[in-house]
Amino acid sequence: MANSGDINVGSVIRFNGELCRIEEYQHRTPGNLRAFYQARMRNLKNGKIVENRFRAGEAVEVVRVDYKQMQFIYPEGEFIVLMDNDTFEQIHLPAFLLGDSIKFLKEGMEVKVSFEGDEPILAEAPTFVELTITYAEPGVKGDTATNTLKPATLETGAVVNVPLFVNEGEKIKIDTRTNSYVERVK
Repeated sequence: MANSGDINVGSVIRFNGELCRIEEYQHRTPGNLRAFYQARMRNLKNGKIVENRFRAGEAVEVVRVDYKQMQFIYPEGEFIVLMDNDTFEQIHLPAFLLGDSIKFLKEGMEVKVSFEGDEPILAEAPTFVELTITYAEPGVKGDTATNTLKPATLETGAVVNVPLFVNEGEKIKIDTRTNSYVERVK
């Protein structure tokens, strides 16, 4: 058992019998009251946000999590199929664990999966992916006085706003955390 001072953002804890990942964690000392930690956590089973205050020094159960890089093979209904690169064993992972970043995955990409024992509890897509634009409206010449953006469809079917100078057939880099354009790839 750890205490509330040992937790930080990204830690996985067992709270009320459920696994939760810490999203925000602040130490507060209001006026003449005792210090406490304000935590904002995401329940890993259903994705709901939970907020709680922990007293300073309160016992908290930190869960040991193992990370493994796995290869994305294909989507299958509400699941995605991943392969272990060492044992070539395939697992079915619920697609909601990846969130919005699932729309940027294509065959062969590496996905970081967190396990508690043998059960997968978290999945994280690569931070940056390089994808080709399959459709984009041509930009109008002379319309660049401001930072204007246009929608572009990628090879995975996702739509991202890109600058006017980016054209169909070009490869671009995308940040999967913010679902935004980063740069053109040469």
